[in-house]
Amino acid sequence: MPIRIANGAGFLGDNLDAPRRLVEAAEVDVLTIEHLAELTMSILAHQRAKDPRAGYATDFLDVIDSLLPALRTQPQLHLIANSGGMNPTGCAAATGRALAAADLGDLTIGIVRGDDILARLDEWRQAGCSFRNLDTGADLAELQAPIVSANAYLGAAPIVDALSQNARIVITGRVADASLTVAPVVHRYGWSWEDWNRLAGASVAGHLIECGAQVTGGYATEWSNCRLTDVGYPIAEVDSDGSCQITKPPGSGGVVNRRTVVEQLTYEIGDPQQYLTPDVDVDFTTVTVHESGTDRVVVQGANGGPRPDCLKVSLAYRAGYMASAQLLVYGEDCLEKAQAAAQMVLDRVALAGFQLERSKIETLGTGCAVPLGQTSNRITNEVILRVAVHDSRRDAVERFTREFAPLITSGPAGLAGYAAGRSPVRPVIAYWPTLVPRELVRPQVMVLSAKEWAES
Repeated sequence: MPIRIANGAGFLGDNLDAPRRLVEAAEVDVLTIEHLAELTMSILAHQRAKDPRAGYATDFLDVIDSLLPALRTQPQLHLIANSGGMNPTGCAAATGRALAAADLGDLTIGIVRGDDILARLDEWRQAGCSFRNLDTGADLAELQAPIVSANAYLGAAPIVDALSQNARIVITGRVADASLTVAPVVHRYGWSWEDWNRLAGASVAGHLIECGAQVTGGYATEWSNCRLTDVGYPIAEVDSDGSCQITKPPGSGGVVNRRTVVEQLTYEIGDPQQYLTPDVDVDFTTVTVHESGTDRVVVQGANGGPRPDCLKVSLAYRAGYMASAQLLVYGEDCLEKAQAAAQMVLDRVALAGFQLERSKIETLGTGCAVPLGQTSNRITNEVILRVAVHDSRRDAVERFTREFAPLITSGPAGLAGYAAGRSPVRPVIAYWPTLVPRELVRPQVMVLSAKEWAES
């Protein structure tokens, strides 16, 4: 029998009912929760900076609450989540308290940490690691800004370790998305870590389900035929040879067909012949995809090679402040009026003594927000004016947020949309993608009962 692995979240903020609906409608061996992205790590880093006890995805506690009946009645069900973010220990303690309060204190929770390498950056730089930016080639030494986080993308091995210690729930920090699926497959079948083709197949399965409903009809080009209101989230049935079938719970909305699978297969993979993960180097060009029945698609033929010597690092640093504001602009001359109103705001900020370092004016409804798109020449009586600014000085951005309201009585006629109040000033945490030698990163695994985590 193949191992059945479902995914109930593709990002932090995904549908909170999806995990519960999955396990109620279909029996699975493993439910994965994929909460992390580069942006999410930056948000969690900001939260941890304000409160050392924070820094994990609190949505996970809502997921746990919704899964309590399934955890009681489905003994085969395991949960693997990267919801630990910047603080897997804190996430495990909060999860332990929730489970203990529900009389599930004996349930075992494992954590995977060691991805946080912030404290070692200076030491490793002195030892010769340049941490060059993968996009620009710049050396990290050139960065003149405070670094707030640095997390290596771990692979499946430490999750397998936790499962081998009988963890029912595994909470990780920054683990590669596909590795959440690779780990239980390796644990089930006992593959070697050099069984490259099978590891490649499991990685493809993980890649296909990691974005939740994107493979079951969400974000599809033929969305109108998919009944997305109650879209079913994906299940990968992975065989011992690494091949898989992608499906979804019976009767749920959405659709699984060759088109939805291929659209997700090619999503964010870069070089299809060399999709690098912490577990294996995957060649997607050998993969075959065919429908085997209604809402069932067979995926097989992935080839793999040795895993890379380095791990990707998501590094975040402070990069000033930003704010944005928007208004409805009405009238036959709405486009000219919107541009004039935006320029008034920026000029008034300048009169107050601040030349903003960056600004962007958009008139939504004319096509301006579509990359490489054509601005519409259609006659329209309304547009949404949106102005965003970014500056290293908080007081400069703060002044910008104070210049929109005066347009009510000192700007052109035909403006609306002030009810939301003054826009907030938000700190900007920017992204620096880089690499670290694999041998420098040492994952740690700890498995305790929920009761023990609650008391820790």
